Amino acid sequence: MCGIVGYIGFREAYPIVIKGLHRLEYRGYDSAGVALQNDKLRVYKKAGKVSALEDFVKDAEASGTAGMGHTRWATHGAPSDRNSHPHSSGNRRLTIIHNGIIENYATIKEALLAKGHVFKSDTDTEVLIHLVEDIQQETGLELQEAVRVALNAVIGAYAIVIMSADDPDLMIAARKGSPMVIGVGEGEYFVASDATPIVEYTKNVIYLNDNEIAYIHRDDLLIKNIDNTIQTPYIHQLDLQLEMLEKGGYEHFMLKEIYEQPRSVRDCMRGRIYPQQGEVQLGGIKEYVAKLKNIDRIIIVACGTSWHAGLVGEYLIEEYARIPVEVEYASEFRYRNPIISEKDLVIAISQSGETADTMAALELAKEKGATLFGICNVVGASIPRLTDAGVYTHAGPEIGVASTKAFTAQVTVLTLMAFYMAQQRGTITQSKMVELLTELNEIPALIEKALQADAHVKTIAEKFKDSRNCLFLGRGSSFPVALEGALKLKEISYIHAEGYPAAEMKHGPIALIDAEMPVVFIATRHSSYEKVISNIQEVKARGGQVIAIVTEGDTTVRNMADYVIEIPQVAEAFVPLLATVPLQLLSYHIAVMRGCNVDQPRNLAKSVTVE
Repeated sequence: MCGIVGYIGFREAYPIVIKGLHRLEYRGYDSAGVALQNDKLRVYKKAGKVSALEDFVKDAEASGTAGMGHTRWATHGAPSDRNSHPHSSGNRRLTIIHNGIIENYATIKEALLAKGHVFKSDTDTEVLIHLVEDIQQETGLELQEAVRVALNAVIGAYAIVIMSADDPDLMIAARKGSPMVIGVGEGEYFVASDATPIVEYTKNVIYLNDNEIAYIHRDDLLIKNIDNTIQTPYIHQLDLQLEMLEKGGYEHFMLKEIYEQPRSVRDCMRGRIYPQQGEVQLGGIKEYVAKLKNIDRIIIVACGTSWHAGLVGEYLIEEYARIPVEVEYASEFRYRNPIISEKDLVIAISQSGETADTMAALELAKEKGATLFGICNVVGASIPRLTDAGVYTHAGPEIGVASTKAFTAQVTVLTLMAFYMAQQRGTITQSKMVELLTELNEIPALIEKALQADAHVKTIAEKFKDSRNCLFLGRGSSFPVALEGALKLKEISYIHAEGYPAAEMKHGPIALIDAEMPVVFIATRHSSYEKVISNIQEVKARGGQVIAIVTEGDTTVRNMADYVIEIPQVAEAFVPLLATVPLQLLSYHIAVMRGCNVDQPRNLAKSVTVE
């Protein structure tokens, strides 16, 4: 959730750290702080966004060639100056930044209080740095060993960086359950929660594994595991361009990412579909073809938007590959005793590849012998390393907190996987595959066409920007689209919104409908079209206002809905890829008109790396 960045080398650290914090601000923006090492260890921190920290530091001493920074999404302790990171030890000689949760911090804190330690914040992080200090004082251990001993004593998840006033040429980084990347330069090293602050300076990175500790000097790097065994790191080459991290002339990252979807969906399919041959190739899972032919069941685990993509995948896989599919909230799946066998395939979906609950669900499935696949956007993340196989979405960096292009990329991958499994299991004819892949190949161009409705969507947004509630309704694979549309609206505009299967409206939600309640229908001309029309009529009979996503040229729904937004005609399998786009635009424009911070909505963070 929080963002971490660090630097040790020959350059001035502060500009690198601050720029890195801006790039990581989508991970949390309750407060921010930096620690800088020069003639002494200086700490500056401030509640609010990184810009507030910059204003606070602008007249202060900020020189030094080693430093680290943190942008926070609050877990323990309310957003405030005193709860901001970095946190210092009692003697002020050590300082730490931390992403994660120390679950047994209260027990440790109680023991340290009994020894006379005084805490200045409400955070679990301050407890950890006091524990390191206490171990040093009690045992006389060097800092490197004291950190290792302390990490063996804590329970929970962490990505930490520690600096010491007594050893200005040392930076210690460690991870367990939270992401950590080390950038390798010439006579310099970078540390960050992800690669976005690093790519400007080096393409060479090391992804720390769980239970690893990095001891970083300006010209040397040593990595050990928590048992004190030296590790040999693998240096990865980043495939990330700096311009991907900029707005590129758009007002917000979210709008840019909505408009990037023709490209991101095309990149997702590139080299994987061969329409003329009627063939799908997925190199990431080809070694498991025999397994795919014999699995009894697929379980999809995910959270948030990724869970909605999983629901679309359920419809597609069952329709074409004829394999039973269950879609589970990872946060619930992990806390019960699910029945999992070796003939099950568990597919984890996560944009970041670091979602804590999804990773825990995978660990549980792994213990029970299931085969694990991952669908992820970030190369080198934890989930791709934990799973047996998988498919990257290749959507490119998604900076806006509300997911847009990641969703359509995930749906695209699930579509490819459904067709691939059908191909391997012989549940689809060659002619049908040619037909579907030919149409799928045109989807990027059709998304571009759907985006042309932007100005029209904006006029509809003006009508409903002051609404207090909204319903989104759909049937079949359009039901998950309704859920996703409702989530986008509530995430960024703070309007209460709910998604339902259209037929369930009569089982409760219809009581909410009046002249003040906008109801958004996904009403394309497909298998449930007549049923959805009946649902629209039920809403209109009760005075509700209807916004309908319809197939291009539809006149039936146009004659009964208050507002319609057309999308191109496509096969039912591909409706989620198109119908999602106007709902993203509708949410975006409503949020902008309400004066909301679209890219950084309140209380949210991009990557949920804590429970």
